[in-house]
Amino acid sequence: MVRSRVLRWALLAVLALLVPGPCQGQVRFMIGGDQAPLPIDEAASNAVIDDALKHLEKEYVFPEMAAKMIESVRKCRADKAYAGIKTGQALADRLTKDLQAVSNDKHLRISCSTNKLPAPPAGADGEPSPEMKTEMRQMGQWMNAGYRKVERLAGNVGYLAVDGFLGADVAAEPAAAAMNLLTNTDALIIDLRHNGGGEPESVALLCSYFFDSKPVHLNSLYSRRENKTTDYWTRREVAGKRYLGKDVYVLIGPRTFSGAEEFAYDLQTQKRAVLVGQTTGGGAHPGGLVPLGDHFLMFVPNGRAINPITKTDWEGTGVIPDVAVPADKALDKAHELAIQKLLQNAKDDETRQRIQMDVEHSRERPMPKATPQVE
Repeated sequence: MVRSRVLRWALLAVLALLVPGPCQGQVRFMIGGDQAPLPIDEAASNAVIDDALKHLEKEYVFPEMAAKMIESVRKCRADKAYAGIKTGQALADRLTKDLQAVSNDKHLRISCSTNKLPAPPAGADGEPSPEMKTEMRQMGQWMNAGYRKVERLAGNVGYLAVDGFLGADVAAEPAAAAMNLLTNTDALIIDLRHNGGGEPESVALLCSYFFDSKPVHLNSLYSRRENKTTDYWTRREVAGKRYLGKDVYVLIGPRTFSGAEEFAYDLQTQKRAVLVGQTTGGGAHPGGLVPLGDHFLMFVPNGRAINPITKTDWEGTGVIPDVAVPADKALDKAHELAIQKLLQNAKDDETRQRIQMDVEHSRERPMPKATPQVE
C-alpha cells in the first residue's frame, strides 16, 4: 500500500514534467479524465477556497499579488459567485480562472480528482523520500528523460527532439548519446515545440553542450519559501561531445513552456541560437504541488526566474522567436535557414554541390516531422 501511494505521487511528479503542468514549472495535472464529476456543496467549496487562499498567502512568490488574488476571490465568494457550483471540477476550473485573471500566472492552477488522492508519503512535502526518488528515476528512464528523437536531416543538419527536461541524473546519458550522434553535423535544430518543461539542472545540462568548458551563468531562480536565489551555470565537464562553432536553431511554439522556455531564452539571450516558430506559453515561476483536502491539488508558484542578462524573465509574455512562423512550419523554416547559411559559408564549390545534391535527394522523400503528442 505504501509503495502504491509513493508510485502514484511519483507518477504525478514525472507526468507533470511532460505536459503543460507543474514541477519546476508546469501547469496542467494528469488526473484521470474519465472520472465522473465530484459532487460538492457550498461548505465543501468554502473549505477548498480557504485552504487555497492560505497557501497563496504563505507561499506565492509575490506577496503583494497574493494579497490581490485573495481579495478578489473573497469578493467573488461574498457575491455568491461560487455558491451555485455543484462539482469539484467546476470549482477548480473557476478558481483557476479567477486566480489567473488577477495574476496572469499560467503556472497557478487547481485541479480536482473525483477519486480520493493518496496521502503524500513521508518526505513528499520537502525532499522526496528515497523510495519516491527511485520510482521517479525509473519512470524518467522509461521516458528516456524526454529525449525523443535524434536524426540527420538533408544537408547534414542535425535534429534533436526533446519533449521534457527530466532529472539531470537521468538525462545525462541520453543527452551524451544524442550529442555524440550529432557531433558530425554542420548545424543543429532542437525541437521544443512539445516540451512542457522540467528541472532547471537538466536545462543547464543540455545548454552546457553549446558552450566551452568555461562556466556560463544561464539563469537564477529566487525562492520565496527559502528566501534565497540559486544560480544555474553551464558545466565544466559533460559526458558527450560539445557542439561548438556551429549554428543552432531552436523550434518553439505555444506548447513550449516553463523549463523549455528557459532553455530557449537562455540560448537566445546568450546569442547562441536562433529561435524559430511562435511565442511560447509564458510560464517562468517554479513551485510545487500542495493538496487541498482529499480531492484537490494546487500548484503554487513560489519562485521566479531572473536572467543574468535581461534581469527579468518570460512570465506572462512568453519567449519571442527570432523568426516568426506558425509552429507547424517551424521545422521546415529552420531547415531552410540552416541550408542557406551552410551554402553561403561553404568553403568551396565541391562542398556546396554536395550539400545541394543531398537536399535534392531528400526531396524525393517526405520531410521528417516531429511526432505529435497524444492529448
